[in-house]
Amino acid sequence: MLSTVLLTAFTVSSLSSLSTLASLSTLVCPHPAAAVNVVVAKDGSGGYTTVQAGIDAVSPGGTISIRPGTYHEVITVPAGKTGITMRGAAGKASDVVIDFDNASGTRKPDGSTYGTSGSATATIAANGFTATALTFRNSFDRGAHPEITATQAVAMKATGDRMVFDDVTFLGHQDTLYADTAAVGTVGRQYYRNCAISGDVDFLFGRATAVFDRATITALDRGSNPNGYLTAASTRRTNPYGFLIVGSRVVSTAPGATFYLGRPWHPGGDVDAIAQVVVRDTVLPAAIKPAPWTDMSGFSWQDARFFEYHNTGPGAGTGADRPQLTDAQVSSFTPKHYLAGTDGWNPVH
Repeated sequence: MLSTVLLTAFTVSSLSSLSTLASLSTLVCPHPAAAVNVVVAKDGSGGYTTVQAGIDAVSPGGTISIRPGTYHEVITVPAGKTGITMRGAAGKASDVVIDFDNASGTRKPDGSTYGTSGSATATIAANGFTATALTFRNSFDRGAHPEITATQAVAMKATGDRMVFDDVTFLGHQDTLYADTAAVGTVGRQYYRNCAISGDVDFLFGRATAVFDRATITALDRGSNPNGYLTAASTRRTNPYGFLIVGSRVVSTAPGATFYLGRPWHPGGDVDAIAQVVVRDTVLPAAIKPAPWTDMSGFSWQDARFFEYHNTGPGAGTGADRPQLTDAQVSSFTPKHYLAGTDGWNPVH
């Protein structure tokens, strides 16, 4: 009986000591911080096999290096992961593809649909994000899903500020690249340098201040007239700078005069969304209509801020339906002016 009591006392005392030691261990040796830099490799040769796992592990300011492969997943970079870099390890955009195939009208397991924003293969909400040598693709196939009528299918939704996309490819059809901001009235400056973007309907859209510098923009032939619209900006009335396409090249195999440069998007009928788009020093194909701007949802394109300047190619032109910047005005519509904001940000080179 005595030995049992002693054993019980010893056990309780030991457990108490172990508990104390465990508590001390937690204080002295906290859980390790998230990795600064991570490597993602589909074949298991890196620290993580999915891009989202790499995003979850990287710390703000860190780098995610992604080895070649096609990663079939939906990814999100939350607002708290500021200043991270995501790069293709091979240095070639086509070697690393992040792909999914949701459309706005795709059914979720609960029976609801994803909607336009929810269809995005990648959603990047963090400020200071940089991507290089990557492809973001939404591979939704209209022909394979005739039952889906809401065919908006976003490859990338970007809502951060001071974002840089360098040598990045965006592939889709309707609503390929959603260049937006975190909320109405907030700033979202985004610099797309040497990027490739393809689509048909409204495939560059949103309220961000976005510069497409030395881009290759492919207007896809969907067998109709109109075939589509390059832009659908929803710039805030108070923002002088929306989309700037500069020093770029628009290419298309679509028939002549079947594509518009853009139309003004007023989300939910918002009268303070006054699109601002400048296309300058850019080569335009014959697929561009001679009157390249058009109305949208009852809002006139003539009330928007649409301008061209010194464009070339068979789709270029002037006239009453093609407002042009003057030589005096054009110096205010440069990548540096668009992106400077109030803090003098200048990623342009």
